[in-house]
Amino acid sequence: MTLLSAICSALLILSGCHAISGKSGENPPSKSWAEQMAITVMQRADSLVKYNNAKSVKWQYDIAFLGQAIDRLGYLNPAYSAYMQSYIDYFISDDGKIKTYKLEDYNLDNINPGKNLITLYKRTASEKYHTALLQLVQQLTNQPKTKTGGFWHKKVYPWQMWLDGIYMSAPFMAQYAREFNDDKWFDTVFHQITLVYSKTLDSSTGLLYHAWDESKSQAWCNPETGTSRIFWSRGIGWFTMALVDVLDYIPENYHGRDSLIRIFRSVCNALLKVRDREKMVWYQVINQPDRPGNYPEASGSCMFTYAFAKGAKKGYLPQKFYKEALKSFRGIVREFVVTGNDGLPTLTHICGSCGLGGNPYRDGSYTYYVSEKQIDNDPKGVASFILAAIELNQ
Repeated sequence: MTLLSAICSALLILSGCHAISGKSGENPPSKSWAEQMAITVMQRADSLVKYNNAKSVKWQYDIAFLGQAIDRLGYLNPAYSAYMQSYIDYFISDDGKIKTYKLEDYNLDNINPGKNLITLYKRTASEKYHTALLQLVQQLTNQPKTKTGGFWHKKVYPWQMWLDGIYMSAPFMAQYAREFNDDKWFDTVFHQITLVYSKTLDSSTGLLYHAWDESKSQAWCNPETGTSRIFWSRGIGWFTMALVDVLDYIPENYHGRDSLIRIFRSVCNALLKVRDREKMVWYQVINQPDRPGNYPEASGSCMFTYAFAKGAKKGYLPQKFYKEALKSFRGIVREFVVTGNDGLPTLTHICGSCGLGGNPYRDGSYTYYVSEKQIDNDPKGVASFILAAIELNQ
């Protein structure tokens, strides 16, 4: 047994966690839901490198996201922070090189783990983390752009902005700007957010389409507007979380701060209108709950719940949103949390992945979005569940 395994086992014993039967909303754990889920992750994998029986090990945005969420509990026990650090240390060499990372891919997904690097550099002052994060800054400095200055989501997706990419890059840029006194990145953050918002917004609903193709050449896009055709819950979830998180770093006197808050408030108001009134969660295709094949989806629901709770606590949203977040969290536990085969809580109904284009080609249709595989305990869902629970003290 490794040292980390021993720590994880000790955590489980100390936590007083117990197995839960069936739908678990009626039988809450003795520890908070945030700790319960974090400890469960650590029990199932003694390293995030091995999480969910990973078939390949790479510098990965969603595993880093899960590490970020668990690290938020480090004030309760240093084992949580050690767990996050062990994942990052697997990739970072002593001279600051990042294993499996290729700057020339210009993949915005690869930026998200940079937040872990900033955290660890502040915590340890180890220069290897600083050297590593500067590679990500270099990527962003040279990231290919649309003619209107928007970051391409990846080099292999030219002229395209996806909502996902805002979360992958904007909070890192804002945090980097604040921590390293490099204010020009605040302007970049503002431009990326406001541009993709203006291009993907459906003015009749206030919701956002998943992506926008400036060239209007992709088969998945509307040939007149360039937008994709579906309101995907997690896509909007990434964008909403990005907004509430960048505001942690944007200066109070920054000229665009109020505009970002207005965008955040508008999106949250639109989201509240399409939440299922009985289940208190959101569907995979967010505005078509009654259409065959659609299903309540966990990751987007957790992301919106996190954004509502944090936004209300920070004063960006009316206080009613905190109460609505509590209702949604209870709905999440009731609808999605069950006992796994190992006797530990399992988060279900998480869309594994959705994208556009590529090979094989993803056409962005309704059928495509509701047909992608659902994966229990997918890190994108578990991480956002933990973050929502933390914001709500659950």
